[in-house]
Amino acid sequence: MRNTFASEITKLAKKNKKIVLLSGDIGNRLFDNFRKINKNRFYNCGIAEASMTGIASGLAYSGFLPVTYTITPFNTMRCLEQIKLDICYPNLKTIIVGTGSGLSYASLGSTHHSLEDISILRSIPNITIFCPSDPNEVKKMLSQSLKIKGPVYLRLGKKNEPNFQNRKKVGSMHKLIKGKSICLINVGAILKNVMKASEILKKNKIDHSVYDLRVIKPLIIKNLIYLSKNYSKIFVIEEHYENGGAYSCILEQVNKIKNFRSKVYSISVENKFIKFCGDQKSALNLIGLDAEGIFKRIKKEIK
Repeated sequence: MRNTFASEITKLAKKNKKIVLLSGDIGNRLFDNFRKINKNRFYNCGIAEASMTGIASGLAYSGFLPVTYTITPFNTMRCLEQIKLDICYPNLKTIIVGTGSGLSYASLGSTHHSLEDISILRSIPNITIFCPSDPNEVKKMLSQSLKIKGPVYLRLGKKNEPNFQNRKKVGSMHKLIKGKSICLINVGAILKNVMKASEILKKNKIDHSVYDLRVIKPLIIKNLIYLSKNYSKIFVIEEHYENGGAYSCILEQVNKIKNFRSKVYSISVENKFIKFCGDQKSALNLIGLDAEGIFKRIKKEIK
């Protein structure tokens, strides 16, 4: 995803001279082409994310379109006050890009895990939250972010995410697999595991649909009404704590819908620190967010 982001922002900045890319001490080689093509519009702000966000605010006030980029926890929690007051309060057109979300940097420990970013940011007014699920979606959602008048948070994975169906429209939710009875809702870059879990469900003759939820805020209520009319059980699968993530967001809206008939389940990360050292695959296996783990949790609820 990060390579796709670098390539796409370079193309977009070549066309739109207002785009300014700010980096939090990463991506120097990643953005070599950006610097060559778009001279004087790339700034490495160093390990000073709060300052980077303040600079972005000033650029936005001056009529530019700033894009901040660094590892997710550093571009969200470390500069949360600046996001709230410098970007969201004045509702400035700014794109905040977090790379390596979820457990992409599992081996570096809790400092680099981002399992609470959606929860924290969606509580702030004015911000839109996009969670692309594969590199193709990064292109579409980055382009869509440029059209939004206020601040946008773009939540990326890290690398080697496969592309799935080429969804032409940039809707908030898309059906990837058509089925009945139960529904799986994918959130973000964990789609690879969700699709593998879908294959296991098929082998076990469990009929189901898979949807890709790319827009967490604002959440479209009519989509939830549609799901309620068509599925008895809904499973929200996300590489995020259950608290405050997409599952919580959906439940908040469900309470506003009359006669909502579906039962909603969370397949996510338990609200505990993950303290072992290992790569992302090992971490997801440990907490049951690998394909087999997702399948087992679904099977348990449909008996």
